[in-house]
Amino acid sequence: MAAFEPELSDEQETVRDWIHGFAAEVMRPAAAEWDEREEFPWPVVREAARIGLYSLDFYARQFFDPTGLGIPMAMEELFWGDAGLGLAITGTGLAAVSVFTNGTDEQIGTWVPQMYGDANDVKIAAFCSSEPDAGSDVSAMRTRARYDGAKDEWVIDGVKAWATNGGIADVHVVVAVVDPELGARGHASFVVPPGTPGLTQGQKFRKHGIRASHTAEVVLQGVRVPGHCLLGGKDRLDERLARARERANGGERSGNAAMATFEASRPAVGAQAVGIARAAYEVALDYARTRVQFGRPIIDNQGVAFQLADMRTRVDAARLLVWRASWMATAGRPFTAAEGSMSKLFAGETAKQVTAQAMQILGGNGYTRDYPVERMHRDAAIYSVFEGTSEIQRLVIARAISGMPIR
Repeated sequence: MAAFEPELSDEQETVRDWIHGFAAEVMRPAAAEWDEREEFPWPVVREAARIGLYSLDFYARQFFDPTGLGIPMAMEELFWGDAGLGLAITGTGLAAVSVFTNGTDEQIGTWVPQMYGDANDVKIAAFCSSEPDAGSDVSAMRTRARYDGAKDEWVIDGVKAWATNGGIADVHVVVAVVDPELGARGHASFVVPPGTPGLTQGQKFRKHGIRASHTAEVVLQGVRVPGHCLLGGKDRLDERLARARERANGGERSGNAAMATFEASRPAVGAQAVGIARAAYEVALDYARTRVQFGRPIIDNQGVAFQLADMRTRVDAARLLVWRASWMATAGRPFTAAEGSMSKLFAGETAKQVTAQAMQILGGNGYTRDYPVERMHRDAAIYSVFEGTSEIQRLVIARAISGMPIR
């Protein structure tokens, strides 16, 4: 395993520059239009697929980068381009990570390629975990999966909320309760193949930010999927549930399918937030250098210059936390102090703070849609909410460092 190095290799820099070029030349010119339209940006995603940026091969190469820095590097550059378009391009990844985390080799080989398709037939996927009454509290999940042994099928009923690509995806990965008595430990993940009867899109959410990314409810009514669509298989599920029952009787805690997916993806989400923060900082820095008031550039005032110093410091610190967590995950090192949650927490809060400071530095211009920091500020707001709120991240960290079941 490669040692942790807080810098990119020449090869990684070449890939970064290639992604940066796409972000600058394709994403940024289109960002405002798709933000206003609030529609899934198929032309942008198809262009990403045409050049190989939206593809299983590309993400697999970054995912298996031995340094662990491939995914966060790619995420930062894409979200530097635009967060809404970035999430449209990367949203399939959460469903793919769920299959990689919970599925068998056969399931990975079967379903992940179908999530991306190819340059001539682009596909997308959705990961469906949150519900109207079950966000941070995954134990409140109501979607049920019942096994029909006579047909070797699982029957799924429920409503999922806040699903990226929900309803328009070709492949959905759905987390459901298989044993209600076990709470969060009685969950399992299922692949719902394309065209499965009973799965429909519910409400499409009109959002404050990341508006180019499609977010909707997914309604499941008597959805039947073959037994082989249970990620990990039934034998593994039965063994896991048996262990969970033993631990429940002994008062021990154990994880669940949804949280395993989120834990694996948190550093990547942190990298997205770093990209937004860096973009806002660069706009503010350029503006402060060129905006003249009282006969001199506003960066010549300590009040502005010190803000920019703090912004750059937070961006760099957030990136290092993300890179450390990504390297640890690749190296198989346990997050003994919840380093994955640390990276997501700090990067998400940094994106919110830095974009707000950028708006302040631009003054009235920053509040208008003529400048991108207004959109960046709206986009950044979600990073203290989705894939684990900042409060949940603090809870995870506090439990890890204290060893106590803090509530």
